[in-house]
Amino acid sequence: MEFLVRTGNPAKVESACLVIPVFKEGDLLPTASRLDDASERLVGQLLDRGDFDARLGNVQLIPFAPGLSSERLLLVGLGERNKCQEAAFRKALDAAFAALVGLPVDEVAVAFTEVPVAERDAAWKARMVAEASHRATYRFDAFKSDKAPAPRLARIELLVGDDAEADAAREGARIGDAVGQGINRARTLGNLPGNVCTPRYLAEQAEALGQASNGALGVEVLDEEALEALGAHSLLAVGRGSAEPSRLIVMRYQGAEDPDEAPHVLVGKGITFDTGGISLKPGEAMDEMKFDMCGAASVFGTVAAVLAIRPKVNLVAIVAAAENMPDGRAAKPGDIIRTLKGLSVEVLNTDAEGRLVLCDALTYAERFTPASVVDIATLTGACIIALGHHATGLLANDDDLALDLLEAGEAAWDRAWHLPLWDEYQQQLDSNFADLANIGGKPAGTITAACFLSRFADTFPWAHLDIAGTAWSSGKEKGASGRPVGLLTQYLLDREADAVVETEAE
Repeated sequence: MEFLVRTGNPAKVESACLVIPVFKEGDLLPTASRLDDASERLVGQLLDRGDFDARLGNVQLIPFAPGLSSERLLLVGLGERNKCQEAAFRKALDAAFAALVGLPVDEVAVAFTEVPVAERDAAWKARMVAEASHRATYRFDAFKSDKAPAPRLARIELLVGDDAEADAAREGARIGDAVGQGINRARTLGNLPGNVCTPRYLAEQAEALGQASNGALGVEVLDEEALEALGAHSLLAVGRGSAEPSRLIVMRYQGAEDPDEAPHVLVGKGITFDTGGISLKPGEAMDEMKFDMCGAASVFGTVAAVLAIRPKVNLVAIVAAAENMPDGRAAKPGDIIRTLKGLSVEVLNTDAEGRLVLCDALTYAERFTPASVVDIATLTGACIIALGHHATGLLANDDDLALDLLEAGEAAWDRAWHLPLWDEYQQQLDSNFADLANIGGKPAGTITAACFLSRFADTFPWAHLDIAGTAWSSGKEKGASGRPVGLLTQYLLDREADAVVETEAE
């Protein structure tokens, strides 16, 4: 997708389709007002007569607009002005692009950067436009024999008021383009079936990213022999029941001016298919367990976005990849395994396997002396009960890190919610036979899962993102969401901004 920024008279814009947002009250924004003047009050009359209902998300295509240079005009309802916040803005954008991808157009011009959203500038709005365009044009049809025609949309012009806004919009669109592509990469990895997207496939994807980066991304893949020598018995125990070998994938990006600057580490759960192991899951909707590697997918998407943006930060991305299957070699309830950290774990439920691969990956992260570590995992169904499908669960051993992630989620509109990680919950993991058990019972399941991980993150600032409710959708719209690539990328961009502020202060 190509993004351009343009100032000047919108009536003179030559485009296959000009997209104009409109408030329900008929209070026209500057671009709509100028178009109205040039087109014999076309927009105003439609609103006055009630021919266009500008309720939120409603759209209307006008195939010919007299006095305008564009071939078509697409009106997009913003609803009531006093309710136009981030969610409404994104809903209107999604409605606009859903209509645009159905048109035979290659390029469009949009006037969304002038929509007033409290405390959001032209850069943020341009970023949201770019991300929305990627969401709308995404298709996953690699395994369909009869493919629908791909959307033609390839170029988007953002109409802005002045040169100052133009500079901000260009940067916002650049970030949004990278994040949008990263989100779609994560969606594709999540949507791939388990017989294709295996731990070895993920390792190959990492190597391909490294090869395409012109040296910007270093990649190391630890196979089962290397993991055995390392002592990562917990990760290996999860994959023991599968014919597919497990992998620990490490990707390193050094963008900071000081190559020795402490890196930020992302750790992704990469269970490429989760049967539950010996603690077998019910058959209904088990196909969706291909999405159990969406934490890993989000790490890949974030790395891709970082390679496109090139922020001045150091990043280490770790993916713990395994397939959880129930054959004769599989771990059993009651087994005791030794982790890379040296702690022993009593496996009370083999379907609580994500924490068993993540704990070794978190221990491995210690060697990088990280500035922060964030793990991302489809970890607990309890998180869906607690937060539904809107917010990602966030738990952390460092309040400043938690606040940074919450702020990044708000900025990216990829939001999380902070849950407690109090010591009182830790006792639920007590085991009669090992240092700790891998489950803590039904109460506070999301919290006790994070408590388990916290035992392996005691030497660095750490946060856990439980994306069980946000990583994919079920039903008719079944598919991976690509979350939280937006949050993670924003978090890293904010760390770059913080480093600049600190340097200037010195």
